[in-house]
Amino acid sequence: MSLSPIVVFDLDGTLAETAPDIMRTLNVILEREGLSPLPLERARELVGAGARALIERGFRVSGRPLDEETLERLFEDFLLIYAEDVASNSHLYDGVLEAMEALAEDGYALAVCTNKPILHTRLILDHFGIASRFAAVAGRDSFAFHKPDPRHLTLTIEAAGGDPKRAVMIGDSRTDITTARAAGIPSICVPFGYTDVPIEELSPDLVIQHFDALPGAVRQVLNQVPVHS
Repeated sequence: MSLSPIVVFDLDGTLAETAPDIMRTLNVILEREGLSPLPLERARELVGAGARALIERGFRVSGRPLDEETLERLFEDFLLIYAEDVASNSHLYDGVLEAMEALAEDGYALAVCTNKPILHTRLILDHFGIASRFAAVAGRDSFAFHKPDPRHLTLTIEAAGGDPKRAVMIGDSRTDITTARAAGIPSICVPFGYTDVPIEELSPDLVIQHFDALPGAVRQVLNQVPVHS
């Protein structure tokens, strides 16, 4: 059986604007601990490395250190609160559905590889009605490895029946680029996600401004060998 060319998407800040619900959940935790809520504008610097890192960063910018035991308690609280309402204020980015449909028509398998726990990942994909479009969905806890370990990406590709020699990672952050590069897979990034520096400075293979450019960008990177210094 031949393997399919495959496009693997990150979730937060790539397929969907999820920061409003993530920040809302963080603020519930902060306020419970007697701290002031943080504005949505802080999401770009806080979101993107998983819930534990989000909580740590949120408390750091609020001026309160966290010990490991407290962090674990708040992390478990965060997961429960977030699962109750993962996407009521979130939305897919403009052009995502059309780009996915065009890629599927071109013969590409689609997959998700995210550092979000698999429970919340599936809840979000179900909320938007797109779970069935993906040949594989992998969260932070799907394997023994998670991004930036390249095995998170390569195992996702394997689970989807994809060809790692004809694979592209679509993301929005340093983590996505680092993961793809370590796996020997080209990366295409969007500039409107969650990164603390402009995505262009991190040197993905391509940056697209809108998802209507994605099918052409995928064809472009798979017809060339990416060169990284």
